[in-house]
Amino acid sequence: MFGFAGTRNQLHDAATVTTESTIKKLFEKYNFQVADIFVKGIGPGREASLRAVKASQIEINRIVDITPVPHNGGKTPKIRRV
Repeated sequence: MFGFAGTRNQLHDAATVTTESTIKKLFEKYNFQVADIFVKGIGPGREASLRAVKASQIEINRIVDITPVPHNGGKTPKIRRV
């Protein structure tokens, strides 16, 4: 939507632009004021989008991390047979 393709869509610039445009639409259409923020995933875009939300006029009730974390680790690789 904003011209970020390939590996550029994982950068903090893409997250900032996307978050700012979403917040702008929320203000224009719905008069949005208060938010609960649920963050999922890892990477540079996560912190950048949170900074964009904090810089806006939205009042933040809470920020919750819902990143899935495995409790038993990954699957062990099979033994190589030659």
